[in-house]
Amino acid sequence: MCGIAGILTSSIDLRNEKTLIENISKTLKMRGPDAKGEYVTPTTALIHRRLSVIDPEKGSQPMRFGKYIIVYNGELYNTDEVRDELISYGYEFDSHCDTEVVLKAYDKWQEESVKKLNGIFAYAVYNEKDNTLFMARDRIGVKPCFYAKVGDLFAFASRISSLLCIPQIKPIVNEEGLNEIFMLGPAKTIGKAIFKDISELPPAHYLTYKNGEIRIHLYWKLEAKENHETVSEAIEHTYSLVKDSIERQLVSDVPLATFLSGGLDSSIISKVASDYHKKNGNVLNTYSVDYTDNDKYFKKSLFQPNKDSDYIDLMSRAIGSQHHNIVLDNSDVASALEKAAVARCVPGFADVDSSLLLFCEEVKKNFTVCLSGECADEIFGGYPWYHRKEILFEECFPWARSTAARRNILKPDFLKDGEDYLQSAYSQTVALTSYLDSDSVLEKRMREMFVLNLNWFMQTLLARKDVMSMESSLEVRVPFCDYRLVEYAYNMPWEIKALDGREKGILRKAFENDLPYDIVWRKKSPYPKTHNPVYFDCVCRLAQQALDDKSCPLADMLNIDAVEKLMKNPDSMTEPWYGQLMQTPQVLAYIYQIYVWIKNYNVEFEL
Repeated sequence: MCGIAGILTSSIDLRNEKTLIENISKTLKMRGPDAKGEYVTPTTALIHRRLSVIDPEKGSQPMRFGKYIIVYNGELYNTDEVRDELISYGYEFDSHCDTEVVLKAYDKWQEESVKKLNGIFAYAVYNEKDNTLFMARDRIGVKPCFYAKVGDLFAFASRISSLLCIPQIKPIVNEEGLNEIFMLGPAKTIGKAIFKDISELPPAHYLTYKNGEIRIHLYWKLEAKENHETVSEAIEHTYSLVKDSIERQLVSDVPLATFLSGGLDSSIISKVASDYHKKNGNVLNTYSVDYTDNDKYFKKSLFQPNKDSDYIDLMSRAIGSQHHNIVLDNSDVASALEKAAVARCVPGFADVDSSLLLFCEEVKKNFTVCLSGECADEIFGGYPWYHRKEILFEECFPWARSTAARRNILKPDFLKDGEDYLQSAYSQTVALTSYLDSDSVLEKRMREMFVLNLNWFMQTLLARKDVMSMESSLEVRVPFCDYRLVEYAYNMPWEIKALDGREKGILRKAFENDLPYDIVWRKKSPYPKTHNPVYFDCVCRLAQQALDDKSCPLADMLNIDAVEKLMKNPDSMTEPWYGQLMQTPQVLAYIYQIYVWIKNYNVEFEL
């Protein structure tokens, strides 16, 4: 993986902006610590930082072919197929890296080339002959891409902080941005970036920039299609698609490991990866995360019915992996909240972020590439809200059914239209759903839930995984995000998807002969959080620090008495802030991360 950025402008000579270009490059260093490259003319600057994974010697960027120059961040999983097709048209290749394939595919098929790519990516191709830019992002949105246009200046980057290096782009947040933070956060609307002048290129879109004009085009979307497979056919189809997606993502010229939580999704990935390694005479390394004394303080809940530690050893023994359990200190998790917030460049995901950051830093000591299980719950119906009828048909985001917890910490007259903003975001997403005329009421709702989860809950998790892993210079791949698998799952009848009345029933049945029984039929459990009161004490102190700083605008937005009441009585928050992942300790951590974000980026508010 890599970090990319670029500037197109006619008002300044970019050859004289060496300090600016270097500062932008520095913001991308952790995404690409192995090498850097630049292409600079009076009107254009393309910046690249490289984390070398495939063909380290020949994959340098920016890469040129004829009049085209590319900066690319990603991994292509059908490189061989696209390369072979290009060779049949007479193209020749100097490397076996995917960057060259993407570049020459654009030379051949122009905008249509992105439809041929299966992978995770964000890239830009500059045409130096006519001074135009093409920029594209992968279908599911695994890799980030942000852009801004101020006057005659257009800029793009993998990180928001890279764009904020440019003097013309101001760190201004208006009411819309505040609604994103307090009504939707840590989620955000696709296409938004919190800051007024910065936008996100949405997943499955490409952008063209010509003569000062931005045009954005959708190149892929979910379409409802008939599926008449029998249960046995669906089991076989699911197995082959999942296995193929995982195996495609095991290609690497540097050491590779997997994350193993003991849950179904990571166990499937680790099993396939282990078999792949054994064929080559190697042993797979697996990693899990836990917290000091977490077993001592663990409490069962609807969302987390059992501990991961009960299952990880079972799975590691079954596949013969070399397992590493990373135990995080609770104080360190709290201390890392600041680094995580700064890395995200927007208010973050509390300790769900900071713990992953520390975990990835440990994994990076020995490995450069890992595989992880994101997306399986979204596309195969793994969350409780798919299965509880009293939640399923509510006209709201199922992981944030009430704004009570959010309203409680805000001043009474702050963001008066927040609920309308929230409901509009929900309604606009549901309107994107594609149905069949033959769909039952239940099937229609399950399609809507699929779209809601894909466009919201999963986007939050993918942004977290990308930022925290790349801040550690670790590439994390997500095989369940293969768009072929997403398309297939979207059109799978619910009675097959929830086979035997279980969450992810079809996925369990497909791999029941490959995994231990207790792993296959274990109830879904989320990413592990700390339950240790040491962490709660730490975040209380950090939140109090934010409340006490009257020079920070945050103090004018919050109901300080209500926040302090949460510190004294954490059980008083009866409605979750964000599904199973954010309760009182995480809300306090979120407040602190907003504070850190405001201070670090000198955020200005326009109300």
